[in-house]
Amino acid sequence: MGEALQQALADRYDALSQSLRDRLLAFVLGAFDGLSNLRGRDAAEFVDRVVPVVVATQAQMGQITDAYLTAVVADMLGTPAAPAGVTLPEALRGTPPDEVYRRPFVQTWTALADGKDFPDARGEGRTRLLSITETDLQLARTHAGQQSMRRNGAKFFRRRLTGSKNCALCTIASTQRYRVENLMPIHPGCHCKPEPLPGDRDPGQIIDEQLLKEAHDAIARDLGASDRGGRAPDYRQVIITREHGEIGPLLAVRRQNFTGPDDIPGR
Repeated sequence: MGEALQQALADRYDALSQSLRDRLLAFVLGAFDGLSNLRGRDAAEFVDRVVPVVVATQAQMGQITDAYLTAVVADMLGTPAAPAGVTLPEALRGTPPDEVYRRPFVQTWTALADGKDFPDARGEGRTRLLSITETDLQLARTHAGQQSMRRNGAKFFRRRLTGSKNCALCTIASTQRYRVENLMPIHPGCHCKPEPLPGDRDPGQIIDEQLLKEAHDAIARDLGASDRGGRAPDYRQVIITREHGEIGPLLAVRRQNFTGPDDIPGR
């Protein structure tokens, strides 16, 4: 495996992914910010304008993810890289995107009904929109990644951290290996990417002892306690996976419960 080529592939993929994310967020949030009153008619016009762009960008994310992972696996195995493409449904959540992208308006209307002033209510809707859009792009990445790695013969993968700042949830989870048949768990705001591991032999649950130790040492410095066995401090209770009714596997706190699709406001 050529480390220089692997790094070049990763850098290029990261740059393309970030560019897609930045452009989509600028478009979606700009469209929301440009609305005057956020009434029902505004919501319908917003959905008609934004959803086709979101779906197209998800498809682009799937294409570049497939190209990246195909090249990585080919370099690992010494075989030609031949990305065959991935198929992503419009409703990756299992819920029509028209319904999903109406939710920021429902969030705004609910806040107004609770007595909040318009700027604050609008801010809540905008925050909901940001979370929805980022999550949809990450879902495109994880679903495309699973399809691509399966097709190319990878058996195991890790979640690779991206960016200069990563939460403790992702940092600790990145030290573990995952099986390709299992979709990579995400969480709101997560930018981790799937990265195939070489070989067919199971490398074991923990694949980065040093990073795991550093993460626990950092938590011990900040909180005054750490327990790698996960018995004492509350922070270790977050490193679990729950099944979200729409999103699928989600990194979450142990006591957090999720609703199903029919329970989400704005449906």
